Order: sequence, then structure tokens, then C-alpha cells
Amino acid sequence: MKNNKTLLKKSLPVALTGLILTASVALMSNSGITEGTNSVQKITEANLKVDTVARGLTMPWATAFLPNGDLLVTERVGKLRLVKNGVLDPQEITGLPTILYKGQGGLLDVALHPDYASNGWIYISYSSPKAAGEEGDDGGANTALLRAKLKDHALTDVQYLFKAIPNVKANVHFGGRIVFDKKGYVFLSLGERGQKENSQNLSKDQGKVVRLHEDGKIPTDNPFVKTAGARPEIWTYGHRNPQGMTIHPTTGVIWEHEHGPQGGDELNIVERGKNYGWPVITFGIDYDNSIISKDTAKVGMEQPVTYWKPSIAPCGMTFITSDKFKEWKGDLIVGSLKFAYLQHLVVKGNKVVSREIMFEKLGRVRDVRQGPDGNIYVVLENSGKIVRISPKA
Repeated sequence: MKNNKTLLKKSLPVALTGLILTASVALMSNSGITEGTNSVQKITEANLKVDTVARGLTMPWATAFLPNGDLLVTERVGKLRLVKNGVLDPQEITGLPTILYKGQGGLLDVALHPDYASNGWIYISYSSPKAAGEEGDDGGANTALLRAKLKDHALTDVQYLFKAIPNVKANVHFGGRIVFDKKGYVFLSLGERGQKENSQNLSKDQGKVVRLHEDGKIPTDNPFVKTAGARPEIWTYGHRNPQGMTIHPTTGVIWEHEHGPQGGDELNIVERGKNYGWPVITFGIDYDNSIISKDTAKVGMEQPVTYWKPSIAPCGMTFITSDKFKEWKGDLIVGSLKFAYLQHLVVKGNKVVSREIMFEKLGRVRDVRQGPDGNIYVVLENSGKIVRISPKA
């Protein structure tokens, strides 16, 4: 482990050199994995400021930055909204499909096509109730993906690209994060819908990350296209409830985090065809304190980059590339639902070398994005706000 002076030099931006650090790094080794606890470094925010850029939202889940400066925001209750110049537009955007808002389901992520400026495509994930002829439980649902264009306050040219199979009646673990890689493929994270054994079942989409062309077609070079009985859209499997995905700014590799049970939230690097182990291996236990698995590692199953024990319930994350946080470049900012704070993860290569807690009691974090202005934007579920974090200097 590197000493604290080395960590501080990497982790604090030039604009934040006056920050006071307390506590010590609590990183425990397990086959090269760092285990995070709540006794990580803590920073005061003397040289950072938090401004509210939107308020009045109902259970906001995600946001996307439109080229004109407006914010497009999903509300899990099933509404799509615009924020203009810091004010929530009272007029909702129409044209959404039927959405099952129940339990953890509802309107989820929103992302712009990388070439949005020329094609206008907006991608949205949501919990879609079972339709006639679909596989699965009556009254069930699963995560779906659509794309559409925005004209005034209406979605137009709506195209339904994908829906996870089968429909499941449980109202937990929808996943739902959308990411485009540098080649233009779209990735969608899918929770195992409370049926943990199906994370290992390649004939079902539960507990998977899927890879699609931008129009929803399945790439012919996906890893399980030629595997008998497997869903051809699957890119990786063995996930529990992935609610954070982002692209590494230099390598272009996808990083993902997911909720564990009690303990065992994971940060993973998502790579073609790999098995991330749930529930065969896990660092957590079940909610009734029973043992899910005695194993934390097995041949053929990937180890996380790091994990959280106890769980922080991670949701949303972004890599920092902004000159406003020069010494944080290449690091991750991760949100916590459970503890209502942010964690700054100092990243070197494919390892997390230290962590810092930022802005305790900020609110239940659903989404974290770096904005076009280089500042950090955070979606807060409980207060219905979007806040901006920036250096005071």
C-alpha cells in the first residue's frame, strides 16, 4: 500500500489543496482486491461548492445534457421532464410507453446517442409490463430499451429496441443503465429480478449486461451467438443488480458496479463473455443473515476490482476527465443510496488504491455525471434535486 502522502497528491485537485483529511485508509487485501469499509478517508469540502440546479422532481433517476444546455431528467414514477435554466419545466414530455412503476421499477436511465447532434436519438430504459404473447409471469415486467427523438415536449419516431426475457412478477433488481462504447455499440445492464440462480442461466436475460447495435439489432460477434440455448444479446453474466456503468476515458473499457446483498457491492470491469459469479461467489450474506455461498472465488469467475462491505448501495458513477479537477483525472465518483454521500475512488490502472467520502448527508444518490462544463452533477432521489459540485476557486 502506498503511503498517505502519495495518496493525497493523487487524490486532491490543485484547487482543493486546503482540504483537511481525517481517519485513515482502511483497505484490506483479498487476492489483490481492495475491500472498502466506511472507515475510508474523509474530506472536508472547504474548497468545493454545491449549487442546486433543479428542484421539485419526483423520484428522479437519471439525467442527460442536451446541446442547448437543457437537462433531460427521468422520474421513476414514469415522467420525463426538462430543466431549463435551472427551472423545472412544468410541462411533461409526452410519448412514453406504458411503464410499470412499482417497487424498484419505473422510468430509469436516459442517454444521448454519441452523434446526437446530427441524428437526435435519445435512449431510455424502463420497466415494461408483460404484453400478450411474451414469456414469463402474468402481471410481471422486465427492463426494456427504446429510442426516440424530442420535438418540443413530445417524443417522436419512437422505436422499441429491446426487452429482457422473461417477465418476472418480483419488483426488484431492474438494473437499467445505458452506455455507448467508442465503437458505437449500446450496452444495457439488467438485474436478476430477485431470482439469483438465473444470473448463471444463459437462456434468460436476468443478471446480464447485453450488447446491441444502436438500432437494437444483435451483433453477430456477440460471445454467445453460437451457443445453443443462449440469448444472443448477452455480453456478460453473473450480475446481481447493476445500477452504475460508465466508460473509462482512455481505455474505452466499460466499468460497472452492482448492489450486493448484505455486503458485497462490487465494482467490475465488464469484458466480453465473462462470468461475474453471482450467486456462486459473493462477498455478502443474505438479508436474513444466512449464507448465500461460502466461496468468494472460483475458477472461471471474475473477481471484482473492489467491493464494499458493508454495502453502500452504489448507484451512478462517472470517470473524471475535467480540467476543473485535474488531479482527479481518471478517478471515479460513485454515489451511495444507503449512506447518502459520494465516494471518490482513486484509480491507477485497473485498481482502486484509495477512497474518500465526500458530502455526507448529501442525499440518496441515483445518478452521477460529469457535465459539459466539467462540473459534477448529482441526482438526488429523496429531495427531488439535481446539484452541481464545482471548485470554489
